[in-house]
Formats: sequence, C-alpha cells, structure tokens
Amino acid sequence: MTAPNNPSRTTERGRRRDLVVAASCGLVAAGMVGMAYAAVPLYDWFCRTTGFGGTPILAAAAPDNVLDRKITVRFDANVAAGLPWRFVPEQNSIAVKIGDVITVNYLVVNESARETVGNASYNVSPPTVGAYFSKINCFCFTEQRLKPGEKREMPVVFFIDPKIVQDSEHDDLNTITLSYTMYRVRQSEPQTVGSANAGPRTTK
Repeated sequence: MTAPNNPSRTTERGRRRDLVVAASCGLVAAGMVGMAYAAVPLYDWFCRTTGFGGTPILAAAAPDNVLDRKITVRFDANVAAGLPWRFVPEQNSIAVKIGDVITVNYLVVNESARETVGNASYNVSPPTVGAYFSKINCFCFTEQRLKPGEKREMPVVFFIDPKIVQDSEHDDLNTITLSYTMYRVRQSEPQTVGSANAGPRTTK
C-alpha cells in the first residue's frame, strides 16, 4: 500500500520552493540594477582607455619621438541649453606635428547674474582617430564653477600618438576636430536659515 501524502509536509515544501524562487528573482533584479548604475562609468572608462567612439585617450606622459608630418587640429566649442555661458576656443585651428605636446586654451564666461556650474563632454572626429589622440590634461575632468560674470582660461594639453602612421586607414588624414560641449550641472537649491525645522505658521 502507498502511504498517504502529508498535506502539511507538501505545503511546507511548496513554501520553501517559493522562497527560493523569490530570493533568486530578488538577487537577479538587484544585480541588474547594479549593472545599470555601473554601466555609465564603465562605458566612460572604456572609451577613455580605448578611444572608442572618438573619445580621446588619457595619457600619463608624452611620446619619445616627434615626427615631421603635420596634421591640422580644429577646435570646436558648444554650450547646451540651460547653461548661460559663452564658451569659445582661443584659436580655431593649429598645425600639429605628430608626437609633439601641444597646449591650447578655451575661454569660458558666465554671462548670468548667479553662480553656475558646468561640465564638458568631448570627442574627436573622425571617430577612428580617438585611439591616437591623447590628452595629458583637460578641464573636462572636473566641474567648472563660475561666479556671475567670471571669466576663465582652461587649458588642454594633448598630442597625436606617432602610432597613427602605422595605421594605413589614416594615411590621408590631414584634419582632426576636437569638440567640446558644456552642460549645466544642476545644484541643490540652498536652504534658507530656519526653513528646515519651520512648521506651519499660525495667525491669531
């Protein structure tokens, strides 16, 4: 004879199974959220390291050799909507020897009557040049905070990696465009004194 099933034992096993499934789903969901938050900084790091998408590579030091071949580098500046700044390169273009370290300046002016904060994104074109356009120093690595009417010169130190001459795809390359766009960084509004604990006002 077959022993009858114990309903309470079956129910207990079902509850345990449901708990395991729920816990697994929770872990998967948490992992997906974590990956979503990590995706942006990881993608940014990947682009800066590889030059993917026309993002200039970060360099710690200058190359050992300078070649006679020159490439014209053009400088572009843009300001996104909502940021009351004037942002321009101090020169539109320059002829650069491959491997030579160059410093150029961008000028930014806060044209508003209040302190504002901005940050720059950047890329080079054609995009395939990103792997050979290296920056040693750049204002885009930090937020820029400007007081009303404040002007600021911001340097960019860069070079074109001599390895570019080994890439036949760029044999006919004679112009590179370095482009920046300034975006507004929204800051939390300052809280007035006493407003944090102020309760509703009553009148008599």
